[in-house]
Amino acid sequence: MSKFDIKCSLAYKVNQPTEFIIQILAANHPSQSILNEKLTLSCGEPEFFTDHLGQNRYFRFSCTDQACEIEYEATVDLQMPQRNELAREMRIADLPVETLHYLLPSRYCESDLISKIAQRTFGHLPSGFSRVEAICDWIKRNVEYEIGSTRPSTTARDVLYNRAGVCRDFAHLGIAFCRALNIPARFVFGYAEFADPPPDFHALFEAYVGGRWMLFDPTKMAPLEKIVRIGVGMDAKDVAFATLYGNVQMLHLKPLIKDHVEGQEPDFSDMQDFIGARKQIRMG
Repeated sequence: MSKFDIKCSLAYKVNQPTEFIIQILAANHPSQSILNEKLTLSCGEPEFFTDHLGQNRYFRFSCTDQACEIEYEATVDLQMPQRNELAREMRIADLPVETLHYLLPSRYCESDLISKIAQRTFGHLPSGFSRVEAICDWIKRNVEYEIGSTRPSTTARDVLYNRAGVCRDFAHLGIAFCRALNIPARFVFGYAEFADPPPDFHALFEAYVGGRWMLFDPTKMAPLEKIVRIGVGMDAKDVAFATLYGNVQMLHLKPLIKDHVEGQEPDFSDMQDFIGARKQIRMG
């Protein structure tokens, strides 16, 4: 196992009373253990809840102030992700019932509309782990990683046409290709350690091969063993880090992850701190 310290800071200008639903907490997942965590808010009283599987964790609150600042810190123990290069795909008749949902097209992953190109490009390849890796390699070679090239409404088919996107778009295209080949696939996002882009959340995907979910990253930007999960879903619509009901303006977003050093407090001195008053929320 490896330990990591994570921290996420968000700040908003609030123009009217607003309801916030936030998903930045480390997930309850078999591959990671949350050793400690701390949430700090400048306004509102949070209500915590999870999704129907008990993995994705959220909190909601109301803010009537003119500013809202959120800070989350945690130390997480990660297991090495399972990677079996000999894993085979399963017949649909043999798939566990809970995976069947992830064969379907979704808002951002129109697997039904790109089925022909998926079959032409990948249908002849040996099934299993290696075919999913081939999908990731193809996306890496044929889609340009370009910040600002897509919008929140961009779908996998748009990315296939425009050949540009960011990690969210790479993941959507990988998921859509897999589903078009009858491989269950789902969207994953979390904290990741990478150097080139500015600090941000990272999106990748899981495919169900060899009787288990395995992580794949078409961007090849982040070590899979350094991904702290926040959420999993059909696509990005299921795991938005913030859903806001009101007129607000984001001022600041900075998620960070660092290797944990035993006996030392995590050093996040390069992260902007809160400006106004704040209160720590007891968790657990």
